[in-house]
Amino acid sequence: MRKNSVKNIRVNSEVLRELSSIIQEDIKDPRISSMTSVVAVEVTPDLKFAKAYISVLGSEEKGQETIKGLKSAEGYIRKQLAQRVNLRNTPKLTFVLDQSIEYGVNMSKKIEEVTKDLYKEESVASANNNEL
Repeated sequence: MRKNSVKNIRVNSEVLRELSSIIQEDIKDPRISSMTSVVAVEVTPDLKFAKAYISVLGSEEKGQETIKGLKSAEGYIRKQLAQRVNLRNTPKLTFVLDQSIEYGVNMSKKIEEVTKDLYKEESVASANNNEL
């Protein structure tokens, strides 16, 4: 199975869906934030390893605590994944803190801040032109 094959893409999406469900509903570790989401999952073609990109809304410290909690619950998560997803091998999970969502929110705020000033200047300029 190639890395970008249809089967690999389907396996990635199925593991992502089930992993999200397991994290939100089954794990009761207080270190894991309630604002945790699984952004992406990459399963190797041989189905032995999976890298899960986890996003946590909040501080960097909260994100690190969530990753620690997920790593300690890895065995339980893997067992649940094996029961829910019918794969030849259940992949060994690696959790990676992904901050792309937080980065995108910060960039959106900065863009909005810059464009807000531009809109004010345009409205003042158009008001001055209408007076003439």
